[in-house]
Amino acid sequence: MENNIILIGFMGSGKSSVGIRLSYHLKHTMIDTDKWIENRQKMSVSDLFASKGEAAFRAMETDCLNELIRTVNNQIISVGGGLPMREENHILLKRLGKVIYLKVTPEVVYERLKSDTTRPLLQVENPMERIRTLMKERGPIYEACADVTVDVSDKSFDQIIEEIDRAITAIKKE
Repeated sequence: MENNIILIGFMGSGKSSVGIRLSYHLKHTMIDTDKWIENRQKMSVSDLFASKGEAAFRAMETDCLNELIRTVNNQIISVGGGLPMREENHILLKRLGKVIYLKVTPEVVYERLKSDTTRPLLQVENPMERIRTLMKERGPIYEACADVTVDVSDKSFDQIIEEIDRAITAIKKE
């Protein structure tokens, strides 16, 4: 399990997009935990939030991590932005592999997501304020979970992949 690379970060930080490119670069398969849950539940994340509630969805994320620990190795795993918020998931993330935090500014998140209506937590009157509040709450938790932090706000995908590659190489040498 220690050969997995887990990408964490706020929604819109590029976990899925970076994960896909990283999977090609390293020739590993990528798993997106939100997609994994959607496939199992036969329902979108938005619909799961609406019908079952956030607490039920967060429990599904924990179940997903436990399953992945038992079944995957040498994978790139992109996790939902709220997954690290459950304390029990911190230990599971560490057991699953090396955790990379893709750090991004609120302004970049807003620009990337301002037209995205599929984000249940941003369907509010003032999405920028909501982004800032959530990032302030989540940032220290992401930092605590991460083996490596990569600031992705003003970088190209190639720069991000190169930085992650260097970090993984350094971790393996430790």
